[in-house]
Amino acid sequence: MEKYNVFEELPVNKNEELFFEIFKNEKIKIEKIVSNGQTSPDNFWYEQKENEFVLVLEGFAIVEFEDFEIELKKGDCLNIKAMQKHRVKFTSLNETTVWFAVLYWVLHINFSKKYAIGITVRIKF
Repeated sequence: MEKYNVFEELPVNKNEELFFEIFKNEKIKIEKIVSNGQTSPDNFWYEQKENEFVLVLEGFAIVEFEDFEIELKKGDCLNIKAMQKHRVKFTSLNETTVWFAVLYWVLHINFSKKYAIGITVRIKF
């Protein structure tokens, strides 16, 4: 078992967003993301095959979706469904934004139109 402190190693890098993998297996990936004013490139949208839960631990950000946007401040969290187009429109310019992100896969098995079995991965904090 390894202890990890998400507030250690918070480099200020104005050139690129930094990703720190905390844990990963075939069903889940947990990472810390450190932003210092970075945004998604113009006309770029994330459209991931996995769900993504994000929690802002420090700073401020705006996540943009196709027809709305959500402001996130310290303590705010958001669950983004798989294949939902989104992008980072803004992160704090004068303070570091620290994200805690959990990317997780939900497996749905559909054997026929009449009979369906759904398996959901649940994450407890």
